[in-house]
Amino acid sequence: MTEPLATSLPDGWTLRVPALGDLPRLTDLRRADQAPYTGSDQVDVEALAAEVAGQKSWTRRQVVAVHDGAVRAWATAHDRAAGRVLVHVYVDRSTPERSEVAAGLYAWLDQQGCDITDQRGLTESHLDASPFADDAEQRGWLAAAGYRQVRTWLHMTRPVTPADIEGLPGPREGVVVRTVDCHEHGLPVAADLRLVHQQLEESFQDHFNSYRESFAEFVQRLREEPGHRWDHWWLAYVDGEPAGALVASLLPPGASGKEGSYVEYIGVNRRARGRGVAKALLFAVIRDVAARGGDRVSLEVDADSPTNADQLYSSLGWVTDYVTESWHRDVTV
Repeated sequence: MTEPLATSLPDGWTLRVPALGDLPRLTDLRRADQAPYTGSDQVDVEALAAEVAGQKSWTRRQVVAVHDGAVRAWATAHDRAAGRVLVHVYVDRSTPERSEVAAGLYAWLDQQGCDITDQRGLTESHLDASPFADDAEQRGWLAAAGYRQVRTWLHMTRPVTPADIEGLPGPREGVVVRTVDCHEHGLPVAADLRLVHQQLEESFQDHFNSYRESFAEFVQRLREEPGHRWDHWWLAYVDGEPAGALVASLLPPGASGKEGSYVEYIGVNRRARGRGVAKALLFAVIRDVAARGGDRVSLEVDADSPTNADQLYSSLGWVTDYVTESWHRDVTV
């Protein structure tokens, strides 16, 4: 791993790798980063712990910036897929020299991006940041670091009630939706998992920022999520042929004290579009949440999706909670 650039920070600041003991402070940084733009200061502490010192930390490189003995900033680089590194910088906004600290951390992320690219045997990749659309200061830091804004994302939620169990229409004729098959001991059948991966890879070929991901990487990355559940993986068929897939994860209790589900991926292959497959998959998730006593289904959608997915979600009761953007910077080894 590339050594941190101590000279890239203001005098009196140092970098080190975060430890589990930093979790309360990192929770505060993430809470302060999101609350003004999402309207919620809730942070999934279990998921955050997994990023810092759990399974999710294995594909991440991260440092905290320390001043006067306190953690005041945090930078992460996630080796997401070949050619794509997800990055984020959190800085205590009460810090007078926060712009200089952010610049130093983005320079450190450049190093990590180049090193990850080299280790993957590639010559170039892009760094991918996701600031909140209304966070003018973070967007300014990204622009100063050489990033460009390339996309807008809507984060949407649909309320779920017990009436959804019986109140939603069934699939169209010829469309069948089922969860992946499992063995007696509860682990899923390998062929179904590979079919989910295949359907999603085929479905996203014409989507923005789509990167081919090996089956092993795909499964391992999704299993890292604390909300991962095998019974949240669905397959769809049209006239007996595979047509799409949906992978969801369990959302922790929200303000109401009830759990929900988050749609990590939903894809319909091009041969089956227009047959109501997406609706059938979404209705399966909604019914599942209702049956479990949950209260919501959340997801993220490209505002410029070529399939107009945001319009579909809006027509089915999803509303936008907040908006983020994709900012990219290319790095070359």
